[in-house]
Amino acid sequence: MVIMGDGLHNFSDGLAIGAAFTESLSSGLSTSVAVFCHELPHELGDFAVLLKAGMTVRQAILYNVLSAMMAYLGMVTGILIGHYAENICMWIFALTAGLFMYVALVDMVSRTPSLHHHRRGGCGKLLGQLLLMILLLLYYYIFCSLWLQ
Repeated sequence: MVIMGDGLHNFSDGLAIGAAFTESLSSGLSTSVAVFCHELPHELGDFAVLLKAGMTVRQAILYNVLSAMMAYLGMVTGILIGHYAENICMWIFALTAGLFMYVALVDMVSRTPSLHHHRRGGCGKLLGQLLLMILLLLYYYIFCSLWLQ
């Protein structure tokens, strides 16, 4: 399941990179750098999950590389769609930005410890959620500013 989800996520990354390169070279390069900075810790985390699931190092690397190949398929698809369809790049950017935010929220919110059982944890939980929202807005601002250049 991790590999399939990562493959779909990598496909959307490639889609964003391909569409960005059809807009301009600087937009494509900045999107590539942003996706690289986003994907490096993500792929390392997936590698650790695969090792923890019982795979050997060789198997984990193989499956991680295979799921990363979906980014190339997404990039080719993004270039073809962006080249032959008018005004579709903004829709691709909106889709991939939504997927990035969804993944960030699901990963971060699902990992936060539940404070429902503690009476004094309300302020800490509220502060944590506020900081998470600020980080999400910064994340959204950075990626949108990179894509809309």
